[in-house]
Amino acid sequence: MRYLAALLLIVTLPLHAALPAADSQGEQLPTLAPMLEKTVPGVVNIFTRTKVTVRQSPLLSDPFFRRFFNVPDQPRERTQQSLGSGVVVDAGNGYILTNHHVIDGADEISVNTADGRTLQATVVGSDPETDIAVLKVEQDNLTELPMSNSDSLRVGDFVVAIGNPFGLGQTVTSGIVSAMGRSGLGIEGYEDFIQTDASINPGNSGGALVNLRGELVGVNTAILSKSGGNVGIGFAIPINMARDIMAQLIEHGAVQRGTLGAQAQDLTPDLAAAFDIAENGRGAVVTQVTRGSPADKAGLKAGDVITHINERPVKDASDVRNRIGLLRIGEKVQMKILRDGKPRTIRAVVEEPELVSIEGEKLHPRLAGAVLANVVEDTVKGRIEGVAVADVAPGSPAMQAGLRQGDVIAQANRQAVSDINSLKAAITDSDALLLNVQRRGGALFILLR
Repeated sequence: MRYLAALLLIVTLPLHAALPAADSQGEQLPTLAPMLEKTVPGVVNIFTRTKVTVRQSPLLSDPFFRRFFNVPDQPRERTQQSLGSGVVVDAGNGYILTNHHVIDGADEISVNTADGRTLQATVVGSDPETDIAVLKVEQDNLTELPMSNSDSLRVGDFVVAIGNPFGLGQTVTSGIVSAMGRSGLGIEGYEDFIQTDASINPGNSGGALVNLRGELVGVNTAILSKSGGNVGIGFAIPINMARDIMAQLIEHGAVQRGTLGAQAQDLTPDLAAAFDIAENGRGAVVTQVTRGSPADKAGLKAGDVITHINERPVKDASDVRNRIGLLRIGEKVQMKILRDGKPRTIRAVVEEPELVSIEGEKLHPRLAGAVLANVVEDTVKGRIEGVAVADVAPGSPAMQAGLRQGDVIAQANRQAVSDINSLKAAITDSDALLLNVQRRGGALFILLR
C-alpha cells in the first residue's frame, strides 16, 4: 500500500517538483526518471519554415501609385515559422513519426535531437485524413522508441506525454488514459483517439505518449480547449493506427485507401428493437450498398447489422468507417453481421474506389484547368457514356484547346471512353492528345498538343 500511495503521488504532482530519492527511513521512492532517461532521447523537436505570399491592395501593386505617394516596395513573401514534435520510430533508416499538420506546406524542416543536434528532414509521406506524417533524416546515433499494442490500453492506465510545448524544449507531463475510442470530434477524417489528462499544449503535436515501460502507445495530436491551452483533455492517435499508416507512407508515399461500397449508421436502441437485436447490442446498420461494389458482391444488404470486423467488435458507424478506411486495397475483410436477428459471416475484398471526378491536369498537362466527371445519360437517341467536362477555367490550357463545359469525351486517342478510368488508360505519355467530343447533339475532334 505504501508503494501504491507513493506512485499515485508522483503521477499527480508536476514533474518539475523535486522529490527526494529516499524518505527519512532511507527507503527508495518510486520515480519515472529511469524510464524517461531512456525514452526522452527518442523524442525530437521539429521546426518548420514556410514561405507565404503576402496579400496586398491592388493600389500598392501599381508602380505609378507607389512612386506618386513615395510608397516603398513591400516584400511579396514572408517566412512563417511553426514548431512541433516527433518520435524516432526507426533509428536505422532515420524515420520520424509526427503529425501532418506539423509539416503541412513546409519548405524547410529542421529536427532538433535531445543531445543538441540540428538535422534537416525530408517528408517521406503524409496523410491529412489521419494527421500522420513520416520524416526521414540522414543521421546515425538516433534513439528509437519501442511500440506497444495500443489495443491493450485501458482507461486508468498511467501515461506520459513528451514533446516541445510552446517551443520550450523537451517537456514531460504525466496522467492517465481518460477514455478510449474517441471519435466524432471533427478534428480529423479518421478518428479513434486516446483521451488523456496528461498536459498537452501547442507544440506537443507529433510527440510521444508512452506507458510506464517507455513504450510508444500514441502520437499526441490535439487538445480540446477554448483558450488554446491545456484544460486536461488531450487526444493522441493510437500507435496501432499510426503504425499502419506509416507502413503505407513508407512504401507508397501516400495512403492507398480502398472501399467496400456500403454506408452505415449507428445502431440506436430503437433500431435495435426494430431489428430484433438484444437491448445492449452494439454495431452499425447498413443503410445502402452500391451496386457492383465489393459489399454487393459479398452479399451485404441494407438492414444488415455489422457487429464485428476482422474479429473485433464494432461500436458504431464511425468505427466501421475507420476500420475499412485503414485497410489496403486488395486486403480481405471478414464481417460478422446480424440479418433478421440471425448471425452470419460475410467475406469481402477491399477494392480501389471508383473515380467519379478528377482534375484534368492529373491525367494530361493539356487538360489543365478542366474538371472531368463520369457521366451516364439516357436520351431519346440512346445511351451516352463518357467523361463529362464539368468545368473549364477561363484561359486555361483546356479552354485554349477548345474544350467547353458540358462537353462529353467519348473517345481518346481513338479508344472508346466510358469513364475516368478508361480515359486514363487511353491517354499515353505522348505530347499530343486526340479527343472525340460530343457537344449539343453533334460531335467533333479536338487535338491537344
